[in-house]
Amino acid sequence: MWSDVLTDRDRRVIANAGYGKARGLGESPLLLVIDCQYNYIGADEPVDQQQDRWPAGGGDGAWAAIRTIAKLLDVARGVDVPVLYTRNVQKRTMRFDSFADKSTWDKKATLDGSEGSRIVDEIAPLEGDFVLDKSYASAFYGTPLPTYLVGLGADTLVITGVSTSGCVRATAVDAVTRGYKVAVVADAVADRIGASHQVALLDLWMKYTDVIDAASAADYLTTAGSSNG
Repeated sequence: MWSDVLTDRDRRVIANAGYGKARGLGESPLLLVIDCQYNYIGADEPVDQQQDRWPAGGGDGAWAAIRTIAKLLDVARGVDVPVLYTRNVQKRTMRFDSFADKSTWDKKATLDGSEGSRIVDEIAPLEGDFVLDKSYASAFYGTPLPTYLVGLGADTLVITGVSTSGCVRATAVDAVTRGYKVAVVADAVADRIGASHQVALLDLWMKYTDVIDAASAADYLTTAGSSNG
């Protein structure tokens, strides 16, 4: 999926150093759904045509990921693999984080309780799912996520959501740093910018995580969940 952004020299560098070797996944996964809120998913239209209402929305590419995530949620719940959602929200008692200055759209839309802060109805959390609020890119920063993972006995994060180059990448790198095995599901993540999506997945695949498709993720969740059951 990133082949068209690589030069011949890039390909030689990857081949010569053996980048992209699979780390493998563990026996106790958690399905992580990152920031699938109206603010960041937007409308199911070409991304540049829905920005009048959802300036940070991913548009039709994000909705393609949502439909894939919905299938993975069914798989995970069917074999009792835990599901954890994150929401990127700000509290009225907090100042907006440093990323707020990098664009001109109104960040008041990220305040907790706003319409845009809700997870999209099509994959809304069910009873028994975990929902974790965060205010920065990584789901690990300033949150109880590490405690949740220990309590669940999770050794692997299967990551979906948005955006690939932002909160998905930041969370994936932090998870690997903390010793977790990680799979980023390529067709269940999305970004506003096509090049950012491709390059972020390339970078994760080269150096940090496994990058797999939804069919492989479903097979893995089914096998791991059935074994733990």
